[in-house]
Amino acid sequence: MKQKHNITVDGLGIEISTGTIAKQASGAVTLALGETELLVAATAASTRRPGQDWFPLTVDYREKFAAAGRFPGGYFKREGRPSEREILTSRLCDRPLRPLFPKGFMNEVQVIGILLATDKVNDPDVLMVNGASASLMVSDIPWDGPVGCVRVGQIDGEFVVNPTFEQRYESDLDLIYVGSETKMLMIEGAAMQIPEKRFCEALEFGQEQSLKMIQAQKELSALCAQEKADFEKVIVDEKVLEICTNVAAERLGDVMFTDSKKDRDVAVKALKEDAKVAVDEGVGTDDTDANAININLAFEELQESIYRKNILDLGKRVDGRAPADLRQISCDTNVLPRVHGSGLFARGETQALVLATLGTSRDVQDMDGLSGGATSKSFILHYNFPPYSVGEAGRFGFTSRREIGHGALAERSLLPVIPHEEEFPYAIRLVSEVMESNGSTSMASICGGCLALMDAGVPILAPVAGISAGLVSEADEDGNITKYAILTDILGAEDHFGDMDFKIAGTREGITGFQLDLKIQGLPFNVAFEAVKQATEARHKILDRMAEHLPESRKDINKNAPRIHTIQIDPEKIGALIGPGGKNIRRITETTGANIDIDDDNTGRVRVYTDNQEALTLAIREIELVVGDIEVGKIYRGIVRGVKDFGAFVECLPGKEGLVHISELADFRVNKTEDVCKLGDELVVKCIGIDDKGRVKLSRRAALEDIEEAQGDTDASTDDGDEASDEKSEGAPAES
Repeated sequence: MKQKHNITVDGLGIEISTGTIAKQASGAVTLALGETELLVAATAASTRRPGQDWFPLTVDYREKFAAAGRFPGGYFKREGRPSEREILTSRLCDRPLRPLFPKGFMNEVQVIGILLATDKVNDPDVLMVNGASASLMVSDIPWDGPVGCVRVGQIDGEFVVNPTFEQRYESDLDLIYVGSETKMLMIEGAAMQIPEKRFCEALEFGQEQSLKMIQAQKELSALCAQEKADFEKVIVDEKVLEICTNVAAERLGDVMFTDSKKDRDVAVKALKEDAKVAVDEGVGTDDTDANAININLAFEELQESIYRKNILDLGKRVDGRAPADLRQISCDTNVLPRVHGSGLFARGETQALVLATLGTSRDVQDMDGLSGGATSKSFILHYNFPPYSVGEAGRFGFTSRREIGHGALAERSLLPVIPHEEEFPYAIRLVSEVMESNGSTSMASICGGCLALMDAGVPILAPVAGISAGLVSEADEDGNITKYAILTDILGAEDHFGDMDFKIAGTREGITGFQLDLKIQGLPFNVAFEAVKQATEARHKILDRMAEHLPESRKDINKNAPRIHTIQIDPEKIGALIGPGGKNIRRITETTGANIDIDDDNTGRVRVYTDNQEALTLAIREIELVVGDIEVGKIYRGIVRGVKDFGAFVECLPGKEGLVHISELADFRVNKTEDVCKLGDELVVKCIGIDDKGRVKLSRRAALEDIEEAQGDTDASTDDGDEASDEKSEGAPAES
């Protein structure tokens, strides 16, 4: 039986423990913050699958409904497929773990996190990353950790570490920072146009706070860590590497500088076939699987060496650009009929078609909110990556984790410039269809998404563009970078063979979204800050190009989008608008054709939406009649609801009536009320007063006088016009 060990992280209030549950896993820990508790277990397969030449790391985070004291929905009453939040948390945890496994280690590793309890105050995603690191640290799995993860917010200009869900609503920064003892490993998040200088300060603050998590894990590891196991590493056979070098290296150098990605891939594939023939002759065909693995590994090494050598020594990229150069950019909008907005953005061989749809409050996406946070969102961006975008035939029709992750990055990068719902009461959905892919399709989706929003007439706060920065570097034996080049607008191959993919999106004022992925074991801060500066310069160039095509949002929303009008009424009159059994609101909907939504927050906000402007106007008038009050001095066309000896009760507005005294029914003496009106008659009346008790006094006589006077003014105006016409016609020839 394992002994229980507890470590409390100073300054963060997080407790890490191990030794009590999941003891058969290679390593397992529980983490607690407040009343939020999470189990993370790591396990490695003892053997490698036959023919495997890649590292199968799987990270899965799951939220259990019992953690929040709830039943799952649905017929089976059990958790089903992972939610978008669970997938994003899994990806968040995967990225900083992967580069710290030793090269050549290819046994399957599985890291599983389970939310055991949630207080809906503290977000468990940061706990998941720290738990994965701690579980690997105490396990026998080879891994060059630990890492520390914190969330950084900014409230009233001050940085806050691990803000609660409530605090995050007040924060203009949401940065998830993962670092080693000296370098950053992964960042992800969004900001409200934060200046680049302040962003860099936030990174330094995150590094400082993450050290607390690292120190706690080192203390835990010293108490109970297992000895690391020996696993067979997969490295290229030296003889196969030599044969492939002799057969293909020289030609590979020429092939890799082919302009077209498709032509380049075809040429490399042909070289592999030549190498296979030579390898089969040189080492035999007793183990063809091993030969295939070694050829793939050899070509990976050769291509990586050629890419990196040309960039570092010659400053030459495969497409001929200098390190800081952008590819050719093209922009277009209004490319499709009927859709509410469309943007087509291309950068080199990367192209995204983004479609915008404007909807109503009924189209808002409900979020489960199991562990806390927002329960709905009215701005959605979906990203689709079909196989034809890379010239392949593959699986199609399901949403991959990659698509969810890229869509989330683009969504949070555009969200800071979406107008508030009170100013623009629409639900907005963007769909990015990747048409071509050769690097940074998520950033192209941001640019195309911004164009689609402006084309639809969404009054965004400022245009947004995104760009990715890459890195090629050399390091000494201690892992310190000695030589490097930062690459703007990386190609797919530069991402694959390079060291970094640093995506940054923003406006001219500052950063709105970011994500850093590394293949090396950490990024020095001076290199990171240089990459931020280079990406900022490139972003401004892209914004300039976008502005040439469409400098600002169109003045009006697209003609095909629904019209929405917001009316603020007295909350106490919501019942009157709805009517008994929904009678009033149903009548307005049926007679006008408009749809009416009443906000659930009891603020009295009513939204009317329709595709027809005439129906919208009519519905607004009907609502105002229902919720309005009779006003002194106004004339109404009402219905007689009661006839008495002393006068008539007239309903001027739905459910609101006043008394026309018999003396106010006409400009002559009226002996009986029935001589002027009967029950159900339509009567024109004027409100002449409201007493202290709220009783309304009406007058038909005053209304008729006002109408007669108004008609007299109109007639006089017409006569004057005729006289002027006659005067002007004096001296004109008589008509025959």
